[in-house]
Formats: sequence, structure tokens, C-alpha cells
Amino acid sequence: MMHDAMPPTDAFDTLATPVLTVDAEDRIVQVNPAAASWLGLGLRRLRGHPLDRLAPPGEDLRTLCRRARAAPSGLRVQRLRLQPEGQEARHAHLWISALEAPPGALRLEFHPVEEFAGDDPALLLPTALNVALKGLAHEVKNPLAGILGATQLLRRRLQDRDAERYLAVIAAETERLSTLVRRLLEPAPSSPPVPTNVHSVLERVRLLAEAEAGWAVRLVRDYDPSLPEIPADPDRLTQAVLNLVRNALEAQASEVRLRTRAESGVVIGDAVHRLAIRIEVVDDGHGVPESLAEKIFLPLVSGRAEGTGLGLALAQQVAREHGGSLSFRSRPGHTLFTLLLPAGAPAESRSTRSTA
Repeated sequence: MMHDAMPPTDAFDTLATPVLTVDAEDRIVQVNPAAASWLGLGLRRLRGHPLDRLAPPGEDLRTLCRRARAAPSGLRVQRLRLQPEGQEARHAHLWISALEAPPGALRLEFHPVEEFAGDDPALLLPTALNVALKGLAHEVKNPLAGILGATQLLRRRLQDRDAERYLAVIAAETERLSTLVRRLLEPAPSSPPVPTNVHSVLERVRLLAEAEAGWAVRLVRDYDPSLPEIPADPDRLTQAVLNLVRNALEAQASEVRLRTRAESGVVIGDAVHRLAIRIEVVDDGHGVPESLAEKIFLPLVSGRAEGTGLGLALAQQVAREHGGSLSFRSRPGHTLFTLLLPAGAPAESRSTRSTA
């Protein structure tokens, strides 16, 4: 299991991320000011008290800690709901890891997720998209047909292999966009998931990004070749990951890294998954503006004057369609978007973990 050293008090207190540590009995030992502020409780009301005082009814933090101690690389929990005593509910992605000493001690790192009064951002998306995309769909329908027709004519005349390859990409992407437009104008049931190799999706994204960015950006592959296929809609996954890469390009990144790994013991929503696939898009751009960090996945929110504010909202929607999650960490020079996708049916639900 990965072990973190107990942080020096000065360094611990200056962290901008809410962090606390607990002992082997799940009692709070250390709390940094960022955590005390975010939780809305003073240090005296936290230190020495059981961790459960942060949890709403039905949420068992002790079970999460027990699972983290048993997992080789700790535990990541997506969209955990907390409700400190006397405070309103709040949500965060939680990373739990073991400390070197004392035995059984854990570090809990919270990455707050803004939730708006009873509204899940995913529930806001359909209404916003109906307003923003219906008109757009009508506007792009005819140009797409023209692009596809011109591409087909060029493919018949050109004999150059490199040109043929990129024309094939143009034709395939134009057809994919035409399908998306038809889906917006004439909603139809979602395509059933099929066994999908995520690396095939990433290679398609890489080729598209190279064609779009030219030599201005270095695209690096860091794949785990042992990953299994997962049930997915490859076109939708392509759309989601491509949006993440485009976000990096728009952030003036000079290098974008596509990384895949297996993740065990992952909690997503109310389900525990024995195995999940982690797709990471890492870039060295200027990062997510602090003013947008809490609402970046909401539709029609953009840090650019010419931006539509739909790319990341759509990426999160695709993640949820696949039973997964999308999160990010960002600072100038290093931004990491993490797409977690279940590799199969959940092992158990969050509601049954405490009785397991």
C-alpha cells in the first residue's frame, strides 16, 4: 500500500487543499486551515473527534477507511457527500492514503465539488443544450453534407497515402458530426454499449488532435497494455476525450499526455467497482482559472470569450452515461483530468458496504 509521510506542521497548514489525518481508531488528529474553513467547523470541534461527525446519516466513513487500509494503493471516492454537524451538505472527491506512522493512520484529501441547491449539473445539461444546440444543429447540417461530399471526391482523385489517411479521418469525423446533428434534431435511444478498447479510442483522439494542432503540441502516449476491454459507446468516448484534449490545446499547452491505468477498489457514486479504467489527460498549459474551478463542468461556462462552455459539460455527461466520473486537478503548468470508467458490473453498492 502507498504510504505518505506525516507532513511537517508548517507545510500541512499552508496546503490550499482540505486535508486531515486520522488515527487507527478513525479519530481526527490533524486538520489544516483549508479543511476547517471548508467544513465550517473550528479546529477544536474537529481534532480528537470521530471522523463520523462529518458524515450524513447513511454514509459510513469508517467503512471507507477500513477499505483504504486494505487496498494496496489506498482508495478514491468520487462525489462523496459530507454534512458536518450543524452545517449544510457539501460534496467532494476523496483520496485516502496510509501514513508511514503511526500504524493505521490515514491521510484524507478532499477535492470539493460545487453542488447547486438541489440541482445536479448533469440535470441542468439537457435544458441548456436544447437552447444552445438545436439552433447550432440546423446551422451546421448543410455545411457538413458539403464537407463530406468534397472529401469523397478528393479521395477518388488523390493517390498519396498520407493524404488518404487524413481524408479518411475527415470523412469519418464528418459522418460522426452528422450523426450527432441528427441525434440532436431527432432524438433516438442511445447506442447499446459494445466491447471497447480504450486505446483505440485514444489513438483516434490523438490522430484528430495532431491534425488539429499540427506540430505546435507534443502528444505523448503512456498506456497500460494490459487493460481489458470495457462496455462502452466508442463514439461518445471519443467525443469526451477529444473535448478534454481540446481543452488542453486551448490552455496553450505545449505537451499533452494521454495516460491509462487500472484502478482497483474504486467507489463511483453509490457503487463499488473491483476494477475501473483510469484515463488521464495531462497538460502543461496555463491551468483552469481559479474563478471557474467550482463550476467548470456546468454547461455554458467558459474561460474564453469565444468559448461555448459545452466541451467539459458534454465530457462529464458522457462519463455519467458510462457509469463513470470525471474530475480534475489544476495549477499553472500542470492540469490533470481523470476519467474513471467501470470495467464491469459493480461489486457492491455503497448502501451495502457497511453490512459486508
